[in-house]
Amino acid sequence: MRLDILTLFPEMFSSLEHSIVGRAQNSGKINVNFHNFRDFATNSQKHVDDMPYGGGQGMLLMPQPIFDTLASFPHEKARVLMMDPAGRRFDQKFAEELAKEEQLVFLCGHYEGFDERIKTLVTDEVSLGDYVLTGGEVAACVMIDATVRLIPDVLGKKASHEDDSFSSGLLEYPQYTRPEEFRGLKVPEVLMSGHHENIRKWRLSESLRKTLRLRPDLLEKYELTDEERKILTTLENEPLLN
Repeated sequence: MRLDILTLFPEMFSSLEHSIVGRAQNSGKINVNFHNFRDFATNSQKHVDDMPYGGGQGMLLMPQPIFDTLASFPHEKARVLMMDPAGRRFDQKFAEELAKEEQLVFLCGHYEGFDERIKTLVTDEVSLGDYVLTGGEVAACVMIDATVRLIPDVLGKKASHEDDSFSSGLLEYPQYTRPEEFRGLKVPEVLMSGHHENIRKWRLSESLRKTLRLRPDLLEKYELTDEERKILTTLENEPLLN
């Protein structure tokens, strides 16, 4: 996958050089390219922003530097993503969509926002949530990390993201490793039983319990199986969810 990032601050993406995303770059699974759109400003001061027509607070990014930057590299089949708090909420399903693309372009804004005409270049306006950041770089880093780990073999041939929270529609069940007991806290016996069916049922039950306790809103749009519905009914009748 090719990633093209339009930003005034490419140094903010140093985190992409490390861990899973860094290894994906080193192995050639992703190709990351940075484009500082200040380099394409045509005015003598290299300004990329100006005051909004009609008055108002803050400065807006001008269209010319961004239009020319995008025209400087091939992107005909790319998904062009504008980091915008008013855009579509980014989530796991969106990351799964993006992981199937051959090229992604991330447009990172600053100042008060974008000249509206810049939006004619983009395919998606994307937001991390209902809050405003100082720029789009942090949001782009999050989206890239969440997306790249879903590319086949990035996590390793034996690794899987299918049980991750939100991939199935539910939160992931609790997990444990050695030692069996730590400061009086024990690993559930079922996980050491070797009985695969009982382990599966326990994990499903705990996944539903966790989702019901922490994110009940997810259950509103989740299509329950008959087995899951029975488990959920039992959980809802418990005196305390803890």
